Amino acid sequence: MTATDIRIDAATGIGQGRREHQEDAIIADFAIGGEIGLAVLGDGMGGHAAGDVASRIAVTEVFSELKLQSDDLDRFVRYAPGILRTAAREANGCIAEHVRGHAETGGMGTTLVALAVARDRLFWISVGDSPLLLYRDGALHQINEDHSLAPQIDGMVRVGMLSAEEAQAHPDRHCLTSALTGAEIRQIDCPDRPLELAVGDIILAASDGLDSIDRDRLRVILAEHRRRSAAEIADALLAELEARADPEQDNVCFSVIRVVAHGWQPMVQPRRPVATVPAERARRRPELAAARRGTGGPRWTLPVALRSLFSFGKRVQ
Repeated sequence: MTATDIRIDAATGIGQGRREHQEDAIIADFAIGGEIGLAVLGDGMGGHAAGDVASRIAVTEVFSELKLQSDDLDRFVRYAPGILRTAAREANGCIAEHVRGHAETGGMGTTLVALAVARDRLFWISVGDSPLLLYRDGALHQINEDHSLAPQIDGMVRVGMLSAEEAQAHPDRHCLTSALTGAEIRQIDCPDRPLELAVGDIILAASDGLDSIDRDRLRVILAEHRRRSAAEIADALLAELEARADPEQDNVCFSVIRVVAHGWQPMVQPRRPVATVPAERARRRPELAAARRGTGGPRWTLPVALRSLFSFGKRVQ
């Protein structure tokens, strides 16, 4: 099967969890029949030190650069890794500039996952601990590095220094070893060679709030819904988080990207209507389709087609 024989079905979800603020931000753009699709997300850190601002800056700057560069698809495919790295560094520079002008935001930062699906190839970059997952042939793999202390803590389990339960509850587990803070980016994960995609693949880019669903359960959900639409998969993930009712549930945002055969039609189930954008926000930025969730309110998912989906907010660590 060639690149012209596949299509992309994508949807995006965002939820505030049990946090007072929403610091996750996500933008995705997958045009029906288009040869390239983009998704960028950030999980802000810093609480009242403006983690929400950091994630907005990073996501907006990276998406804008990728959108601009992807106008020439052949050139983009040829230079994609360099384009992704440059976009991340420029976004980091914008964060530094903001901190210089607003001293009260010192200490803010964000993770970053940015990806481009160009024909049948996946290019990506990540900084921090937001997972980029691939479901293929019944198996679920994390394809990016985890830039936090979690891998070292899990290593202590393997040598018998900690139990699995102690490792999961370790207070330093989510301490980042790399992030976009305006300072030097210590680790950047951006492979020079793209991932070749195949029909049936599901790509899931998410903030670490999705880790409330353990990977075995996440694999089962994707397996059960692998023939459903991306929007239905997103609904299932948000429903699973809601059912767990975790009092410590973090903000969560994600993009579900399915690789399907040309002419594929989903096994559609009825879905509840999606709330419209608040009137005030719609007047201010009519070109943005947005979804946000207040504490105790609903969570939203939207299919991504013929438009960009912007979801911004705040979060407290």
